[in-house]
Amino acid sequence: MRDKEMERFSTYEPFYVVLGDKRIADIVITSHARIRYMDRVQDGEDDINKIAAWMWECLKQHRITPYYRNEQDVYLIDEDIVVVAEFNKLEREVDLIGNALHKMIIVTYLGKMSETIELRDLKSYYSWLRHSRRMTLVKNTRKRK
Repeated sequence: MRDKEMERFSTYEPFYVVLGDKRIADIVITSHARIRYMDRVQDGEDDINKIAAWMWECLKQHRITPYYRNEQDVYLIDEDIVVVAEFNKLEREVDLIGNALHKMIIVTYLGKMSETIELRDLKSYYSWLRHSRRMTLVKNTRKRK
């Protein structure tokens, strides 16, 4: 998802947006993230290009912030929507100074904190999920015996 129109002519530097220590030049939405977006963020929006364009606008407007200070893969959009993302370096693409450019891969949308209160503390939410899954597995193994 690159900007389709450049506002300046004769620009040699690839366009990127800085997020933390990464210079993002491309956004990829996984199929899982598209499904989660439709379920948890905006009902009925299924066009990956529109989702990527919305993410690109959020990046350019600096509406995306890290969820935790030291966390590199969980981000908040507009202090409400929780997103999990990974970053890969783009091959043979650097800015004018020689810094690597990155591709932002949206793994999933966890949902809105305003609707799902559990998302306000992800660490306790994930520990609760692990515990509930572990208990389900223990119950299922008891049934088999």
